[in-house]
Amino acid sequence: MCGRYFLFRPPAELAQYAESALASNHPPSWNIAPTQESLVVRRHPQSGERHLDALRWGLVPHWAKDATGAARLMNARADGLAEKPSFREAFVKRRCLVPMDGFYEWRKDGDRKQAYAAALTSGEPMLVAGLWEGWKQPDGSWLRTYTVITTESNPKQALVHPRMPAILPPMLWDAWLGAEEATPDELLAMLEPCLAEELAIWPVDNRVGKFAENDAGLLQRDPLAVPPPELDDPPPF
Repeated sequence: MCGRYFLFRPPAELAQYAESALASNHPPSWNIAPTQESLVVRRHPQSGERHLDALRWGLVPHWAKDATGAARLMNARADGLAEKPSFREAFVKRRCLVPMDGFYEWRKDGDRKQAYAAALTSGEPMLVAGLWEGWKQPDGSWLRTYTVITTESNPKQALVHPRMPAILPPMLWDAWLGAEEATPDELLAMLEPCLAEELAIWPVDNRVGKFAENDAGLLQRDPLAVPPPELDDPPPF
């Protein structure tokens, strides 16, 4: 699962990186949690232009009676997108990219859990496969939400957790967003873990588990943690 991530890069820089129109500005966050808003890249159905918009994390299907189950749909497993009622229509019609500077995960160490951060070794943002939905609220306004697609972890991330976000390389962005033709099988085949050498993983302070904690210090390496030797130092953001 992916239950927390961070995105501190300025929206204008993200828009340039993703070749998107900046439709929404947004403050930096070092601790994004489900039901909070963050930025996603979507393709405009008429113009075909990519847009960077703020949506709420936690998918609410358009047919849902209410929005109370959104947090439970913060993630979508890659192996169930085409069949599960909560995701199958969005998989066909409403795919998006979720920009992250990195994500957090927890590793069990005896009776305690240790938090870890993961980011690309290059220091570049990662654009993760996602789905989005529009849900009409009782007052007639639209709530737009998204979910993060997860896949099996690469060997390095597997030292911390068996699953990770499905990071897409730039060559696949157009197909995922629908600007290029791709069959469902071809889309599902894109949802693979990145190479282990492309990912830096390091232990961080467990205060990241608290919603209220949100500052750049969350990314500092925890000097008291003793991680597996295969893990890394933070990349040069």
